[in-house]
Amino acid sequence: MAKFNSIVRGIEANTGSSLAGYSLSPVSGGSINTTYQLRTDEHAYFIKLNQPHLESMFEAEAHGMKEMRALNCVRIPEVICYGQGDGHSYLVLEYIELGSLKGNAGKLLGKQLAQLHNHTQNFFGWGINNTIGSSPQHNNREHDWLTFWQQHRLGIQLKLAAKNGFSGRLQNKGQTLLESLHVFFDNYSPEPALLHGDLWGGNAGADPQGNPVIFDPACYYGDRETDIAMTELFGGFNSDFYTAYQTEYPLDSGYKTRKILYNLYHIINHVNLFGGGYLSQAESMIDQLLAEIK
Repeated sequence: MAKFNSIVRGIEANTGSSLAGYSLSPVSGGSINTTYQLRTDEHAYFIKLNQPHLESMFEAEAHGMKEMRALNCVRIPEVICYGQGDGHSYLVLEYIELGSLKGNAGKLLGKQLAQLHNHTQNFFGWGINNTIGSSPQHNNREHDWLTFWQQHRLGIQLKLAAKNGFSGRLQNKGQTLLESLHVFFDNYSPEPALLHGDLWGGNAGADPQGNPVIFDPACYYGDRETDIAMTELFGGFNSDFYTAYQTEYPLDSGYKTRKILYNLYHIINHVNLFGGGYLSQAESMIDQLLAEIK
């Protein structure tokens, strides 16, 4: 229990309550962090642990959750505290018992996500950098979306792939795509919408009352289509979700092509994180996009 001393002190300082007699149990929480539930007779908390030097990762995640939560559009777990101590960095959130997006929850999330996306800024990017998975995500502010996506999203992932030894066809065709990105934005100028940034099925659920909950964000201001595209990448969102979103905030007709471009960012990131098993998928997506260039 010694490795939780700083966490216990942080929770007590931020909640004003004593954690005397608390219990700890490990919970599943993905491949990046070690996760636990800390419970007392009255409260429960969700704890993420990682290496000490990754405190900034948790800080950025906390800022994103607070920014989304402040809009009161969709339920976001409350941030209790974050920091570094006892040999690790940590993030503490309220614990929410989560189930799948069944019944009306998917429809409600579609509506609520559209409302979140209606919150805009006058720039693309964000105030701080964060991570996508465990990869660095640069959020340099730009006033042009094409520049932002070219330089701070797709371009960075391709450079990282080159450093990781993935050269040849991925780099050659990837560079051709980077030079031709303007084709996908003819007659389309997105607003800088507040994005979850990593909205796959594993980062969404429903509480016991059926309210949608989203978590583990990689927030920034960008084209809202990127969030919707990622919901399609690995599944987990029902047709009611998409119908409700379209009713609340219809997508541009060019989304059907741009979603491949936006999901390419995540697939190349998977190449960088998990290896060559995703390489052929990335190359196939680039081929599809290049075929659209006349």
